[in-house]
Amino acid sequence: MSKEQKLRLWIQRYKSAHFVVNKRINLIIRDNIEDGLTIEQHSLLCYIGEIKLCTPTELADFFGVGKSAITAIVTRLEDKGLIERVRDHKDRRVVYLSLTDKGEQIIESAEDKIEKQIGAYLQYFSEEEIEAFIHSYEMLADLMQKSGEGGEGQ
Repeated sequence: MSKEQKLRLWIQRYKSAHFVVNKRINLIIRDNIEDGLTIEQHSLLCYIGEIKLCTPTELADFFGVGKSAITAIVTRLEDKGLIERVRDHKDRRVVYLSLTDKGEQIIESAEDKIEKQIGAYLQYFSEEEIEAFIHSYEMLADLMQKSGEGGEGQ
């Protein structure tokens, strides 16, 4: 088998596995998040929860969507009392987003449930297999992120 044929086969295997895993994880997330939240809203809340304070522009860049889409999601989450907008003390034009106590509680509850369900699958792997997989996946993510928006490797 040529190098190109192997590459095609690896990519097809990756895409097939990725589809099944993402589909299943999305179902797990959907089943365990607060009623009325979308997976996108949940992801945004998780991101803000991890970094504590961010701007809408940072969110748009991280999630690869337009600022208007982020504004709409942020407004919905703010209306639900899950995030708040905080003005910068030095520059009032800058707005930061942070989770409210209610937002933190919702994310914590959902993440506990999600971790238990995904953890049930991970029990079939050794620690070394899990570490090797995550390390490789993180390397792939890092390479893709560094290559930019174009989607082509270096």
